[in-house]
Amino acid sequence: MTTRRAWIGGAFTAAAASAKAFAGRWNPLQEATPAATPSATPVGERAAPGAVTPHRISLAQWSLHRAIAGGTIDPVEFPTIAKRDYGISGVEYVNSFYKSRMGDAKGLAAELKRRSSDSGVTSVLIMCDGEGDLGAPDTAARAQAVENHVKWLELAQALGCHSIRVNARSDGSREEQAKLAAEGLRSLSERAASFGQNVIVENHGGLSSHGDWLAGVIRSVGLPNCGTLPDFGNFYEYDRYQGVRDLMPFAKGVSAKSYDFSVDAGGAVAAETKIDFTQMLSIVRGAKYTGWIGIEYEGNRMSEPDGIKATRDLLVRLGCVA
Repeated sequence: MTTRRAWIGGAFTAAAASAKAFAGRWNPLQEATPAATPSATPVGERAAPGAVTPHRISLAQWSLHRAIAGGTIDPVEFPTIAKRDYGISGVEYVNSFYKSRMGDAKGLAAELKRRSSDSGVTSVLIMCDGEGDLGAPDTAARAQAVENHVKWLELAQALGCHSIRVNARSDGSREEQAKLAAEGLRSLSERAASFGQNVIVENHGGLSSHGDWLAGVIRSVGLPNCGTLPDFGNFYEYDRYQGVRDLMPFAKGVSAKSYDFSVDAGGAVAAETKIDFTQMLSIVRGAKYTGWIGIEYEGNRMSEPDGIKATRDLLVRLGCVA
């Protein structure tokens, strides 16, 4: 099974090279009327005591990575596809699909905004990979990784997103990596505040897939616009349910990773076969989180469209709204 981490390294080498043509700092406020600047601590992120708020379902673009890589979907059509084909009104972009177009970042933002507006779709966040290690031991490399993310903060602001999703990769002992990752995340979060953006970290391999470690890093950063994006699936040596519990106090997004499904006697989706979605949503609700829950289908047996629909249907059956 192709994962986002494994795939990104090779599929967009040429795109990454062409992205170097993007020079200077593009400010969407200078030449276009941007979306309203989002809050760096989204309203409604935590429910009031006793309140019951159904979670809105968003669609992570990675769910369609095979179709995009195969050329059957143009990435700029993503907002239209999310609403037209799946009835989903929130989208989570993947930066790797747009690196080759960042030479005209203003034009890209205008096109995505037009499609989102025409479809009645909210741009939720941008998932950022391949921009360097924010916890790099070398000070210069760490600073460069921070700088590399700024263009995505600019695009996120222009689209009306509330966050960019980043990784907390580093080297060294557990303690050294925690210190270095916190330094890089703090620096990036300080930059992000001027764009009205959050910096949220996904459990995405290495020590970041240990919920207690990542929660400790976020506590160490200590900034209100630095949080987490708990992913149901990306725990490899750590109990996934405990991991989500660890990360939910800092969550500004949730990723409902899915792989495969069982069906009931009537042919309707009954359950995800690897992850107990009922238990996961109980943990999410127990944390009083009320934001978006993003579908990220990563299975192989079902097609991407069928996997997305099965995940959506299961989340709806469990009380979420598309």
